[in-house]
Amino acid sequence: MAASAPTTKTTIPFYRDTRMIAIILQVAFAIVVLVGIWYLYTNMMAGLRRVNLLPNFGFLTTPAGFPIAESVIAYDPSMTYGRAFIVGVLNTLRVAITGIVLATLLGVLIGICRLSGNWLLRNTAVAYVEIVRNVPLLLQLIFWFLLTKAFPRVQESVNLGGLLYLNNRGVTMAWPEAGAAYGAWTPWLWVGLIAGVAFYAVRRYQFVQRDRPGVALPWAALIAGGIVLVGYFVAGLSGGGWPLVLDVPALQRFNFVGGLTVTASFAALLAGLVIYTAAFISEIVRSGIQAVNKGQREAARAVGLTNSQALRLVIFPQAMRIMIPPTTSQYLNLTKNSSLAIAIAYPDLFYVGNTINNQTGQAVPVILLLMLSYLSVSLLTSLLMNWYNKRIQLVER
Repeated sequence: MAASAPTTKTTIPFYRDTRMIAIILQVAFAIVVLVGIWYLYTNMMAGLRRVNLLPNFGFLTTPAGFPIAESVIAYDPSMTYGRAFIVGVLNTLRVAITGIVLATLLGVLIGICRLSGNWLLRNTAVAYVEIVRNVPLLLQLIFWFLLTKAFPRVQESVNLGGLLYLNNRGVTMAWPEAGAAYGAWTPWLWVGLIAGVAFYAVRRYQFVQRDRPGVALPWAALIAGGIVLVGYFVAGLSGGGWPLVLDVPALQRFNFVGGLTVTASFAALLAGLVIYTAAFISEIVRSGIQAVNKGQREAARAVGLTNSQALRLVIFPQAMRIMIPPTTSQYLNLTKNSSLAIAIAYPDLFYVGNTINNQTGQAVPVILLLMLSYLSVSLLTSLLMNWYNKRIQLVER
């Protein structure tokens, strides 16, 4: 029997192996990118060294020396640049969080009005959306700022029921503050919070165990609110005063005393961001509702639900799964668009950072801090919205 010839395994030269070629090209590209970055970095450092402006973060511990018109926390010019930068971050968060809440409420309302059977309501919503989203945001901010400056002087403020005053310095309103019995009411707040969270967790666990849907959040909020409300009256009636009292502003010679004053810059920035962003959110809401299958509406009517009940219980929960991802983008846009506040002198993060850069000349560290701050806020917003989006998605079995 003849012996079989031994099999030889042929190897492909590396210069003809497509996998090796792909790896070599990627490595070469990475090397070119790193060399380019190193070249730009060394040139930048050489230029900054020549003008004695080497980047460092030591300036954050030196006194800032400039005032900030409004601040969420205590601040004065004798404090450090680091403190001033924190003030800018908090001012941005203040307008971003308030703007997101108000823009969502207004956007949902306008989006539902877009689908209304009422001719006037529907076309008013259409006109609002088409006008607002086609006018640049910067122009709208300047318009609202100039409008606030058209209000009368403080001594001639527009009085709205004695609780709200409009003038060219901003908006002054009555605001609740801690009263004599606030300390006695605090334990009730904690008890209400713990009871609400515990009820929500138990009900959600029961729904999962029984493998059926259910709503726990409204009942949890009702329980927590009921405990807090009972505690409010108990503390108020037994403590010789109410836990919260309304601080009503009073006009003095040159300005108001008491209450809460919102500056013209903040009011204009908030109004511009809310009205502009709500126009885009309304279109997301409209398209999300229209994307729900028509059979869902017919099924809701077949079981006897009214139009409002069908929208609230059947249509809108399903539309949320479509609306959340694009709405997240609008929240991020609102936060980043707040940097336009520099045009109307609101001391947000970018405004304060620009002032620090002008005084210290440390452009690179300041820009890095600005980028890191905006990136952190945006990533946190995306993380929360993605978590919520995952929770409301349908789970296929």
